[in-house]
Amino acid sequence: MRETAFTRLVGVRHPIVQTGMGWVAGPRLVSASANAGALGVLASATMTVDRLREAIREVKSRTDAPFGVNLRADAGDAGDRVRVLVDEGVRVASFALAPSPELIAELKEAGVVVMPSIGARRHAEKVAAWGADALIVQGGEGGGHTGEVATTVLLPQVVDAVRIPVVAAGGFFDGRGLVAALAYGAAGVAMGTRFLLTSDSTVPDAVKARYLAATVRDITVTTAVDGLPHRMLRTDLVDALERSGRARALFHAVRRAAGFRKLSGSTWRQMVRDGLALKHGKELSWSQVLLAANTPMLLKSAMVDGRTDLGVMASGQVAGVIGDLPSCAELVAGVMAQAEEIIGELAPGGASMRS
Repeated sequence: MRETAFTRLVGVRHPIVQTGMGWVAGPRLVSASANAGALGVLASATMTVDRLREAIREVKSRTDAPFGVNLRADAGDAGDRVRVLVDEGVRVASFALAPSPELIAELKEAGVVVMPSIGARRHAEKVAAWGADALIVQGGEGGGHTGEVATTVLLPQVVDAVRIPVVAAGGFFDGRGLVAALAYGAAGVAMGTRFLLTSDSTVPDAVKARYLAATVRDITVTTAVDGLPHRMLRTDLVDALERSGRARALFHAVRRAAGFRKLSGSTWRQMVRDGLALKHGKELSWSQVLLAANTPMLLKSAMVDGRTDLGVMASGQVAGVIGDLPSCAELVAGVMAQAEEIIGELAPGGASMRS
């Protein structure tokens, strides 16, 4: 066990987080990550409230280690989901969007660690002032929705700005990255693509093969999916969306929105409301708004159905340098062993990762 402020806060053995990736971070991957000593995070945005409760209980049946659940703070049923976390004794609540001060207070009162993900220093300062217990700071190298500032620039800004544990995300996949993050002042690293590419991940083999074959040049940032910068593998679908006119894009968006509504339990009213929130302050077409509301369906086509021709594949830049599929146990053990070796070389005779 190597302690940092993050490991002490959440009770895990190693300063590593497996991020809450939609359609990827299900009970099997989360429990395998937790058993390996990392913090596994269950992705809940694509689940109904009842399915979320079932998934949490499945994870608990597979591991006694702490784990977390990723929530959408802007979801209409966020309150119901928070109550499920509290009822089921989940250790950590992570958020892709900043939760309100009231939501943070409710979780903290119940003893749940609140850990939002942020992509800018000002957002870090805001949620820290509201009472967040820790932060995941994602730089532009990270997969999915991303910003323009590289992790190596963003991370030290945030570490200097807040007095809570900071976990670095975006560009991490091995022990070298962990040591670098700790040197910047982080208390751990979060990895998404690296955990997606493990034998414990339920992503179809053909999709994993597509990731493994990718070079760093095959990973792009596009706004064609939902109008926001989105890092993913370049595919025929991405090319088609970038070429599509608005009418064609709107047709595909409406069709996929209907599918997401059924799977997630959302109502059309909720989806319209979410779309209006996304559109506010942004120059988005209605096709982009609808695609933003049901991007999970585009991810499902690839990550669950194996249809790389019909889906999108969110990806960090690190996919271009990953070439194997270890188990979560092998991955975490390898990261920690490499980190220990590097620290030993840098400071022989007494180096440790205790902070």
